[in-house]
Parts: sequence; C-alpha cells; structure tokens
Amino acid sequence: MEQTAQTPPLSDTLPDDDTGSQRIRTNFMSDNVGPVCPEILTAITAANTGDAPAHGDDAWTARLEARVSEVFEAEARVFPVATGTAANGLALTALTPPWGAVLCDESSHIFRRECGAPEFFTSGAKLCPIPSAEGRMHTDLLGRTIADLQAGGRRLSRPAALSLSQATEWGTVYTIEQLVELTSLAHDAGMGVHMDGARFGNALAHLGCAPADATWRAGVDILSLGATKSGALAAEMVVIFNTTLAEDMERRIKRAGHLWSKQRFISAQILAWLENDLWLHNARQANEMAGRLARGLLRHPGATLPFDTQANEVFAIMPELLVQGLEAAGYIFLRRTAPPGVEGTLVRFVTSYDTQPADIDALLEALASIE
Repeated sequence: MEQTAQTPPLSDTLPDDDTGSQRIRTNFMSDNVGPVCPEILTAITAANTGDAPAHGDDAWTARLEARVSEVFEAEARVFPVATGTAANGLALTALTPPWGAVLCDESSHIFRRECGAPEFFTSGAKLCPIPSAEGRMHTDLLGRTIADLQAGGRRLSRPAALSLSQATEWGTVYTIEQLVELTSLAHDAGMGVHMDGARFGNALAHLGCAPADATWRAGVDILSLGATKSGALAAEMVVIFNTTLAEDMERRIKRAGHLWSKQRFISAQILAWLENDLWLHNARQANEMAGRLARGLLRHPGATLPFDTQANEVFAIMPELLVQGLEAAGYIFLRRTAPPGVEGTLVRFVTSYDTQPADIDALLEALASIE
C-alpha cells in the first residue's frame, strides 16, 4: 500500500549522495539500523533546554505516564529504560521469584538473544522454552508444561510467569483469541503474564484493534513496549497494568543500573512517538513495505516463504546462489538456520518506518538479475 494523504510525510530513506540522487537502502538486517525519526529528534532537542529534576521526577516522565494510561484506556505505571533487554528482564522480576519458572516460546528473544539477562535480573529464575512451528505458543503445550512443573513439587521451579512475544520472532502475530486462551491458562495456574512488545506497534497495526484489546483486556499484566525499533534513539518502557506489581520497581531499576539521571530525554522520545499516533504510522509503513517485499518474493520461482508476513519481518528460503548474489550486490540481511528437511538457505529481511517502495523494488530487481 502506498502512502496516503492522511498520513504524515516520512523522511528520505537515506541522505542524498554526492550526485544529488537519493540512495537506496541496502541494509535489511534489522529495524535497529536506520536513523532516528525526525519528530523524535525534534523532541529531544526541545527537551534540551534548562534544568529539570533528575531520576524520573521531571515533567516529561509525569506526562508520559498520563499519556500511556490514556492510550491504553486504563491506569498504568510506566518506567522508561534505554534497552529492550532491560525492559524484559526488569518486567520479569516483578512476576517471578528466583526459584520461579518463566515459560516462553523457544524462539523468544528472552531465550535466544539476551545472553542470560532474564536469569540475571531475576536472580536465577529458570527459562522454560516451549516449541512452536511459527513463534506462537499453543495452549496444549503450555498446559502440559505447567502441569509437569506443578507435578514435580519442590524439586522443580514453580511456574511463575508466562512471556509472550508480540509480534513473534518469526514475524507472526497472535490473535486476540489466542492471547486470551494463553493468558487465561496462565492466570488459572497462578502465573503472571508478560508481553515482549519490542514490535508491539507492528502487531497492533496488523490486528487493527485498540491497544487495550491486545494487552490488559487480553490478560497481559506487564508490557515491555519498545520504541527504538520504530524510530526512537534509545527508548523502551515497562508498562504495568496490574499496578500492584509496580511496588519497588523503581528500586529494581536503580539496583540494575538502569535509572537514568536525565530521564527526560527517554520520556520525551516516547511522548513524541505516541503523539498523533506516530508509533502506529511508523508501524504501518514498516508493515506495508514488508508486505510489498513478501509479495515480490513469492513471485520469484526460487523463493518460498515459510511463515506468514504479518509484521515487518520477512523470512524466505532461497538457493544459496541467490543469497550470495544478493550479498555480492551489497545487500545486508540475516541468515538463519532452515527448518529440518528444508533445502536452501533461510534469510530474514526487516523493514523499517523509513523503508520506501523504491528500496523494496530495487532489492527485488537485484534478485531477479541474479543468474
């Protein structure tokens, strides 16, 4: 889908080169590689005036909590931090004791990509990965895992928290009904529910529902909401809907070394991100470009897509010759291990808020030219 007149204009994909022509994006490794959104840079500059109370006692952070509560239609406690790993780890500390178990999908970021940080932050809670075919946990396997842990008595970790990634690590999105089924099962077992929302905006853009419907109304107690992948410089936050879990969170953040002295600069970023639904506009743009890429790849005889493209990550299985050809053409993307029994190389392309149709078309043209 092309941009419409109703959406605010985006910045150029990349700065102009010496000839004055716009350069084409070739780095599809991650949505972390692009520039900061202009509106957010403006907000940082505006906050960089005069003095302000330190450690979160500033006016920007106070406004942020009020704004998040408005967006999610419920009272919420909000704790800005600089990284998604910190947001996930700190959120889990409110849900599990050191002897607890955190149940997560085997593809989840907390299990695969955070270098033991959740175990570190929780002082030893055990991560229990549950297999799935496409990043979305299934209720039968979750129920079986809970029952096995409970049956083990005091010799096994107590099931304390369920962590769900939305969107998932394979670019798929849980439906509201799937979320409710999983969170209800967890709550019935006395567990709290955490959502890793590093790409929550992309999931919400796909679902087309209210933020509340995909979080606390669906049984989510704590959300790690990420802005960095969607245009921020460094801005994440722990959003606590079950406010009884917020006790001592400020001390947890301080103890972990993640309490910023000049916190106004994190809060100002997220305020600008939420203003005029910029976060959803950015997410829709990234999703639309991912869809454009997915449709183009499906037309190529050498490419297959193992997962539905529902957010801004596109996975494709291609012959190694095609993959090497794209790399030789200067394209950057992530190689992943292909599923068992699948011939070819699995790669991931990630689109961003500033990815443009010309970027996608150039990639597809490069792919088509490889012999």
